[in-house]
Amino acid sequence: MATNPLRIAVLISGGGTTLKNLLDRVNAGTLDVDIRLVIASALGVKGLRYADEANIPAEVVERKAFDSTDAFSRQIFDLCNQAEVDVVVMAGFLKRVSIPDDYTHRVTNIHPALIPAFCGKGYYGHHVHQAVLEYGAKVSGCTVHYADNEYDHGPVILQKTVPVLDDDTPDTLADRVFQTECEAYPEALQLIAEGRIEIVGRKVRVRP
Repeated sequence: MATNPLRIAVLISGGGTTLKNLLDRVNAGTLDVDIRLVIASALGVKGLRYADEANIPAEVVERKAFDSTDAFSRQIFDLCNQAEVDVVVMAGFLKRVSIPDDYTHRVTNIHPALIPAFCGKGYYGHHVHQAVLEYGAKVSGCTVHYADNEYDHGPVILQKTVPVLDDDTPDTLADRVFQTECEAYPEALQLIAEGRIEIVGRKVRVRP
């Protein structure tokens, strides 16, 4: 493990399952990150309880409190700067943000499908899995990528696949994909923590 853990902020909008997974990996000694800040998009977001239990500073930044996406985003990234984070981890954050230039390749996201398929505006949560089933795809999975200012567009860090079964429902497929997400996101963040990521254009190369 690295001497200096990767300092991250985690952005959430719901139950915080991804945040809990990251905390569990940190506590198990398999993920070398320091969660410096949790930002929720609304009061009462259930995932905030995990931050509270772990004594992690948490802030609520609501989109409705700001006149524009840019102003909303500035508040989020100002908080991240104050916490001196290296990387901002989108963990089911459902509000659009404008990523400033100094956070290029410093914001990660996970999408519950294999980008560039079944991604973009409107493709989130069960909408993704319903679309996969309606299309008749035989495999699905998840994608960890760097976020930019287009939906599901930034360079892909890693992907994991799952089979799509004949009797799948959106719920059963979502459950199977989520199991891969629980492996993929910590794996990607650990690669970043170890300094093994090299970005060349749109391609992410993993150094030994």
